[in-house]
Amino acid sequence: MKEEKKNPWNKNNEWSEELDFIKSIIAKTELEEMTKWGGIVYTVNKKNVIGVGGFKSYVAVWFFNGVFLKDEKKVLVNANEGVTKALRQWRFSSKDELIKNEKDILQYINEAIANEKAGLSQKPEKKEAIISELLDAEFKNDKALAKAFDAFSPYKQREFLEYVETAKQEKTKLTRIEKIKPMILEGVGLNDKYR
Repeated sequence: MKEEKKNPWNKNNEWSEELDFIKSIIAKTELEEMTKWGGIVYTVNKKNVIGVGGFKSYVAVWFFNGVFLKDEKKVLVNANEGVTKALRQWRFSSKDELIKNEKDILQYINEAIANEKAGLSQKPEKKEAIISELLDAEFKNDKALAKAFDAFSPYKQREFLEYVETAKQEKTKLTRIEKIKPMILEGVGLNDKYR
């Protein structure tokens, strides 16, 4: 029999009572439950509002646009300071803590729903375009290569450009170009093997 792989960050089973209690609070709202990215997400008008999940030392409710919440209780944390722009978490270490804060949790969730309906959201920042003079020169000399490159999505094109341009020396950039040319011609993205 095949052994099932355990997801090391998914600790929902260890927090089943607490998650059931959080779900009972969420049931008092108009949010719809969905599963996204292997986790529980609640939406309104198909827009992500909150998520819930268990971790090693806490269970959390995260607000996708929590940066817009008033947070009068000062309970929200940015789980990844400097990286996460809008998402905020409210962490709990016991069911008692959830019970004690039930009214406030519902208030925060309702505020998050109202914010979503009002269109408050933080859009991802546009990344600066990457120019690779060496790769452009290759495209001018090889029309098939240029056409194959243009067939990739902008995201995959950016991966190739970053790969070439993050090299410090021109010699390394040229080596990287030679490495990716067959991939481009075959329609294989730089990181496809990891997807």
